[in-house]
Amino acid sequence: MSSRSEEASVLAVDDDPHSLTALQGLLGDMPLRVVAARSGEEALRCVLKEDFAVILLDARMPGMDGFEVARLIRERERSRHTPIIFLTGAYEDTSSITRGYEAGAVDYIVKPLTPEILKSKIAVFVDLFRKNAALLQEIKERTAAESHLKASEENLRALAAHLQSVREEEWTRIAREFHDQLGQELTALKMDASWIASRLPRNSRALRERAEAMSEQIDATMQSVRQIVSRLRADVLDQLGLVAALEWQADEFQRRSGIRCSVTLPSEAVELDPARSTALFRICQELLTNVARHANATRVDVAMRPEGGRVVLAVEDNGRGIDGEAAASPKSLGLMGVRERVLPFGGRVDVNGAQGRGTLVRVTLPRD
Repeated sequence: MSSRSEEASVLAVDDDPHSLTALQGLLGDMPLRVVAARSGEEALRCVLKEDFAVILLDARMPGMDGFEVARLIRERERSRHTPIIFLTGAYEDTSSITRGYEAGAVDYIVKPLTPEILKSKIAVFVDLFRKNAALLQEIKERTAAESHLKASEENLRALAAHLQSVREEEWTRIAREFHDQLGQELTALKMDASWIASRLPRNSRALRERAEAMSEQIDATMQSVRQIVSRLRADVLDQLGLVAALEWQADEFQRRSGIRCSVTLPSEAVELDPARSTALFRICQELLTNVARHANATRVDVAMRPEGGRVVLAVEDNGRGIDGEAAASPKSLGLMGVRERVLPFGGRVDVNGAQGRGTLVRVTLPRD
């Protein structure tokens, strides 16, 4: 039941075998295949088996005439638009011709046939048939390519989600080891340094100063470890939730960068699963880092609010601004990382910036 684009087929329907033979001979030099049917019933069986570029249909046949055959062909979805040319005797009256057009004919050719006229009409429909076949094949290939692309995107989305999950788990493990192992060892060093300093002779000023400097260096190292641990995995996110974690993060950003940071957060906790909470926390962390590195801003506003089945995080600064081309550039690694974060959840990232007027990044994430 497949159509042939390399060799279009024409169905010739006539109860007169001599007329069919003449038609086949007449069309023998054309690049097409002629299928002969000697009755309306046989014609309908042929139409069920394959598609035709055009159907040449004798109007007057015993039993099922051409008008009835045309009507039945038109009722079938697959052959509804197949061109039908009625072959009729010169004696046909106007009412019969009208009846033929109502049955679905696209043209009438009066017998005896003029070869040049018949061939030219058939050539037009054969050319259309081949173009339609090529177009359908192209559509089929594009549909298959789109399906393959969609499957690839879904696989990449699943892979991105898995990688993010693995990364967070690894960061959590490293943070825990830093906190437990290195923290304990630094605490032990601090205690040993204090013990040694307490037993130094009172007149050994140089040794006491060196011991105090050592103790201060241990304190600074412990503070560095705490900062590294909090960057790897903020305990406040696990213990107090996303709202408290974002507020803590904004305070830390303001303290480290010196950029004034205003925070607008819901008064109540936003119910999100751990994966989405972590994603929004990391996104805010990345956006604030971008502001500190590139924006040359003096103020940044962080806001989060629920909107129906979504949660929206907005980070806006008053810095130099980013244009649309730069925002979409693969070289904007920070924004690319933000888009990668929302990809597994079907989220959206909108970036609006103007030269000298700052940048607004709006992240929308479905809540489930």
